[in-house]
Amino acid sequence: MNLPLIALFLAAFAFGTAEFVVAGILPEVADGLGVAIPTAGTLITAYAVGIAIGGPALAILTKNLPRKALILGLGSVFTLGQVFCALAPNLAILLVARILVATVHGTYFGIAMVVAIGLVPPARRGFAVALILAGLTISNIIGVPLGTALGTAWGWRATFWGVGLVGLAATLLVAVALPPIAGKGADRGSFMRELRVLGRQQIVTSLAIAVLAMIGQYSLFTYISPLLREVTGLSPQTVPWLLLLYGVGSTTGVFIGGKLADWKLMPSLIGILGVLALVYLLIAQAAPYPLAMSAAVIVWGGLAFAFGSPVQSRVLTWTADAPNLASTLMPAAFNVGIAIAAGLGGWLIETGLDYRDLAYVGCIAMLLAALVAILSSRIERRSGAIPPAPAPAA
Repeated sequence: MNLPLIALFLAAFAFGTAEFVVAGILPEVADGLGVAIPTAGTLITAYAVGIAIGGPALAILTKNLPRKALILGLGSVFTLGQVFCALAPNLAILLVARILVATVHGTYFGIAMVVAIGLVPPARRGFAVALILAGLTISNIIGVPLGTALGTAWGWRATFWGVGLVGLAATLLVAVALPPIAGKGADRGSFMRELRVLGRQQIVTSLAIAVLAMIGQYSLFTYISPLLREVTGLSPQTVPWLLLLYGVGSTTGVFIGGKLADWKLMPSLIGILGVLALVYLLIAQAAPYPLAMSAAVIVWGGLAFAFGSPVQSRVLTWTADAPNLASTLMPAAFNVGIAIAAGLGGWLIETGLDYRDLAYVGCIAMLLAALVAILSSRIERRSGAIPPAPAPAA
């Protein structure tokens, strides 16, 4: 594995930790700022909005900057953003700082994907995409628990200082390891060309697949803790260990998805979505039984993020001539799906459905995503379209 990819991975790990760690220290943040926990929860919502809106907008504004300079700039703003979070005197300032970090987060993941696939041969692009995505999943396994422990022991501000140090280390490693010509060619091209590539059916359908898959996953995962406690009957002490195994499975699944994307992209994507639909059915049936449910959750974790590498690779392949805006729309699509899922799941619970019934939402969403993928693949084959060549470097 080459050092530039490791540098990009470490930055992705820092961004992932910054996004998810707030959930672990939310009570401490609320108490420290003198607000209610639901009010402090707006920090999570604001971050998702910053990624979905700010990320693509910043990508357009910075599309002509050299990619290495841009990544270094994003890392620097991220690190300063953590400092602002740590020093924030009230919730309003903390919200502004979180939105700033989220904006560079949304831009980073799109740009990092473009740069990463340029660092490897075409046959290894799926792996490169998987490594960046693994930064998110591993942040849940290592970064979030450590950040939560740090905040519990030393106060919530210490968590932001710690994340800032990781961001600084990643930025310095990028400065040393990333070649100056990394992503060369992606910083050229007009704004209109960036918009035109979004009309390609492969991009429209990939964004739809991402939204549907996230709706399916997070309609259930948002409420996984009460499901495991109230329906499955697991103790509060057991749930974190099972979620840890889910996270380990997710990281493994990311790399499996990367391998499959390098092998046969669309058949792999369709297959993963179809198997996920079956897994949600299994969860619905296994929920009352602790051993069966534990096994189902681990399998779910192994597949939950496997679709990400193929769908990201597809977008990067079909926007090689103008990748900047399209690549940042993928993180936006993921977060739109998560936001819809949380609201939909909550509404369904309020109408009287059981937590286990949310698994059926996951099944339906995955079947719809698989159907979109099948139709898109057929249209692509019938049209005889071929992916565009990358933009010239000079």
